[in-house]
Amino acid sequence: MKNVLVTGGAGFIGANFVHHMLRTYPDYRVVVYDKLTYAGNPANVAPVAKNPNYAFVHGDICNREQVRAAVKQHNIDTIVNFAAETHVDRSILDPDAFVQTDVYGAFVLCEIAKELRLERLHHISTDEVYGPIPTGKFKETDRFKPTSPYAASKAGGELLVISYFLTYGLPITITRGVNTYGPYQFLEKAIPLFITNAIEDQPIPLYGDGSMIRDRLYVLDHARAIDVVLHRGTLGEAYNVAADMERTNLDVSRKILALLNKPETLIQRALDRPAHDVRYALDTEKLGALGWEPQMYFEQGLEETVQWYVDNQAWWRPLKNGAYLDYYQKQYIERR
Repeated sequence: MKNVLVTGGAGFIGANFVHHMLRTYPDYRVVVYDKLTYAGNPANVAPVAKNPNYAFVHGDICNREQVRAAVKQHNIDTIVNFAAETHVDRSILDPDAFVQTDVYGAFVLCEIAKELRLERLHHISTDEVYGPIPTGKFKETDRFKPTSPYAASKAGGELLVISYFLTYGLPITITRGVNTYGPYQFLEKAIPLFITNAIEDQPIPLYGDGSMIRDRLYVLDHARAIDVVLHRGTLGEAYNVAADMERTNLDVSRKILALLNKPETLIQRALDRPAHDVRYALDTEKLGALGWEPQMYFEQGLEETVQWYVDNQAWWRPLKNGAYLDYYQKQYIERR
């Protein structure tokens, strides 16, 4: 594992993973392959752009010829697939893009990895493939029961990846992560949405009564987990990645406002989205056996994340443009 293609590497978790890999493995070559949709941002990988072991390819994982060319050009032996449409709310508005990227895109990567006999295809999945769980925690062997087009498309893509291991012997590994937060996260997700709105003294749109429970994983802990599975994981296996730091959405919004010295009157109840899962929770015993555990406690990670958005307004203010504002209007204003 020396030449790693990181698909979706200009996105949130992908970019943080790229930073981690280049810091941790100075003899690895890391190539970002990204379509640069609204959530893919060259600024996310700008800090490593001058690293001699870094390269960028503008491409779509649904385009087989583009993927094949990138793999051959850079002598890739390993693909780590972050490329996906990821936002549940957008999947409800427009499921088509999710099926194309999350399912067909995964198929293309499997085909190329099989054709060119790569050493590994690592696929990034999500806790949402399991669906909600009122109590307890999901193990990797539990059934899938996705409730949104996003979750269903991720489940479909993951099942394809597993099928290529079972049918063709393709060397694959999978990680299923919980809600992740930290630097470079696009503004539509809850934590950066709440932070940036609060900085601007704009209302924080909170779904329903805010009682939905999510485990919150700091992005560099997530990157380390993927690294551990790449180097120590068993081929054909999936690994849950979680922090065991459950908080309600209301609690998170209040903590953000307190960190920014903003009033709780900014919290504005928004019409809940359809089929909103109340709680996700994952058992990480299997990943822990490989030597991984989260290092960032939630309150500390949230404080550092809030400060990052305060200090990096030149990064996020240009993102609040026409396309984002159009989406915001449809999701939070017109649905009232």
